[in-house]
Amino acid sequence: MNDQDRTARPRVGVVGLGAMGLGMARSLRNAGYDVGVHDLRPEVAADFAREGGRAFASCGELAATVDVLVGVVVNAAQVESVLFGADGAADRLREGAVFVMCSTVDPHWSAACEERLAEKGVRYLDAPISGGAVRAATGELTMMTSGSAAAYSLADPVLDAMSGTVYRLGDRAGLGSKVKIVNQLLAGVHIAAAAEAMALGIKAGVPAEALYEVITHSAGNSWMFENRMAHVLAGDYTPLSAVDIFVKDLGLVLDSARPERFPLPLAATAHQMFLQASASGLGAEDDSAVIKIFPGVDLPKPVEA
Repeated sequence: MNDQDRTARPRVGVVGLGAMGLGMARSLRNAGYDVGVHDLRPEVAADFAREGGRAFASCGELAATVDVLVGVVVNAAQVESVLFGADGAADRLREGAVFVMCSTVDPHWSAACEERLAEKGVRYLDAPISGGAVRAATGELTMMTSGSAAAYSLADPVLDAMSGTVYRLGDRAGLGSKVKIVNQLLAGVHIAAAAEAMALGIKAGVPAEALYEVITHSAGNSWMFENRMAHVLAGDYTPLSAVDIFVKDLGLVLDSARPERFPLPLAATAHQMFLQASASGLGAEDDSAVIKIFPGVDLPKPVEA
């Protein structure tokens, strides 16, 4: 298949069927793609196959069948495993294929990954994502991308099928990840601040529902307050994005600033809050569970069916 044919309808695969990856795979299928998938949980991949996709037993087996492989895993270590682990994708992707890296990682690591894959004739897009599971499922994600024109020429229709907005930030890997780092600084600080504000209001005797109603219609509102404090009101800490995700992401934020000797006092405080929540056994709960670190607060209970 030449590049012109591939651009018209590239064959696509998705590795990682978590809250984001599953929605992205479904968006691709809804856009008319024949989507192959792999996940460490075979039953999840099998469920997707029953919906109309194709499940593969390894990253390498999937990679050998596609032109664009989308990686939606948690961190750089997992991307390393996808690409360079046992039966990894890097040695099975065809020359000229594109790996779309959607994880939040160190920008320098992403740039190095682009170089490693280039040695194998594989193109790379640095393409972190934002928008949550709901937007992933509707194909309305925001993608912060950077990479070569050749990578974009093949991957563009795939990116469009998964997202509402694709930002092209440069012609080399790393720039997309730098913007995602800044986004995660804001997201983590906003969640921590929202939790602190809600906890203070409840502790002061304000009904949680009334507080939420007022703040979401006032200048102090933020997208994170409106979204995450709804979880608190429902008493539902089912993880859509877990506490430990922000332990990792805010850690990356702080790591990225350290070589520049750039102070990040708010990010550092938010990181400590998420670390405290994780150390208290809340790491696998929704990131809104950071509110549980505040003592003496009578949080809303889940509504019984």
